[in-house]
Amino acid sequence: MARRRPPTRHGLVIVDKPSGMTSHDVINVLRKQLGERRIGHAGTLDPDATGVLLVGIGYVTRLLIFLSGLDKTYTGQIVLGTATSTLDSSGEVTSTHDMSGVTLEEVRRIIAEHFVGEIKQVPPMVSALKVGGKRLHELARQGIEVERAERSLTIYDFNALEMPEVGVVNIEVRCSSGTYIRSLADDIGRALGGSAHLRNLRRTAVGTYTQDQASPLDAVEVLAPLTAVRSMSRVVVDDATITLIKNGRVLDQWPTPSPWVLVDEKNSLLAVYEATPDGRAKPSVVMANAVA
Repeated sequence: MARRRPPTRHGLVIVDKPSGMTSHDVINVLRKQLGERRIGHAGTLDPDATGVLLVGIGYVTRLLIFLSGLDKTYTGQIVLGTATSTLDSSGEVTSTHDMSGVTLEEVRRIIAEHFVGEIKQVPPMVSALKVGGKRLHELARQGIEVERAERSLTIYDFNALEMPEVGVVNIEVRCSSGTYIRSLADDIGRALGGSAHLRNLRRTAVGTYTQDQASPLDAVEVLAPLTAVRSMSRVVVDDATITLIKNGRVLDQWPTPSPWVLVDEKNSLLAVYEATPDGRAKPSVVMANAVA
């Protein structure tokens, strides 16, 4: 069997994902568009959702572990009075309630009392989370529902902005990675004594990567590999240290916050190192010989 050729293009793409595509669909489009097979993303977006999707090209896929856990910011609309099978507008209606009398002030009170700070959430059956080796949404399509473990997460900011029409609430949420906004909408409907679902979900930011920096899928910009680790402390190393890095050696620690991005004098990305308990630095990802 012929070996797959190594990637020749490396970088980060901040995609503004369009509605109607899965995150994997985006990867397939970019593989054809950029002529590279080694492409991956950091953090799935629902097919109906739009907004920021971080995509690693070539060996930058090794750096996605540092991006997948970043905080996320979303906007969307909670539609009160209707529950759906998918907890969003793509599903079938499963129940209805008259919630036309619910005010914006009531929604804000419920959010402040129950949905800000550290909370518990059960992943929805329509999520991409794997249980027993199978994704939940695949099981859901077969009519199978399984037990899902409750998870802790953090809602840093949750703003009910306005009600543009009766029973519809515009929201903005900044939360920890792994938060399901559609579940928040469903839970808020229940907390108000009725039901609700989510529509028009948009991810406006992943960490410091914002929608203003995103490019459309048909005209993506491949950013330098260092863009993927731009928030980390950067250390310029000499030739002797570069040799050690290429061999994956543990190094002495630097007096700056861990992790560290190690670069050469030309600002080429070499590796990411993290602190060890004994005060040294060990490699997390070695990029030397891989990207310029």
